[in-house]
Amino acid sequence: MINNMNKKLIALSIAAVGIVALVPMVFAQTATSTPASSSVATKISCVGTAVNSREASIDSAMTAFTAASNAAYAARATALQQAYSNTTLSAVKAAVKTAWSTFAASEKSARKTWLTDRNAAWATYRTAAVVCKAPAGTGDGVDSGLEVSGN
Repeated sequence: MINNMNKKLIALSIAAVGIVALVPMVFAQTATSTPASSSVATKISCVGTAVNSREASIDSAMTAFTAASNAAYAARATALQQAYSNTTLSAVKAAVKTAWSTFAASEKSARKTWLTDRNAAWATYRTAAVVCKAPAGTGDGVDSGLEVSGN
């Protein structure tokens, strides 16, 4: 029985030594060559260019949205000021109603334009990023939920 146990122990030891000897050979091919890493760098740069383009488009869209929203608030302030310069209750009510409905329409239009432009920027980015064929996880599209929704 002891002889049989010794044989098993010797066999396991030989197997362990063999595995330990093979590990360095398995991990020896982890180094990448210059062309492959340069190709990856080019693909990552391509995604960077797509991100820069997307961000420039989003910046322009947000600037337009903010300007339209500011204009809507300014127009509402002016219209309400004029509404309360009327001398009859019916004229004040009608002018106030018009001021607020015009404001609501302006804000709705600004939001719609913002969302359309933002979505177009992201769609263009996604198309460009796919063309880059960069390694998985290179882009930042997973963070798109953090984007301002347009109120």
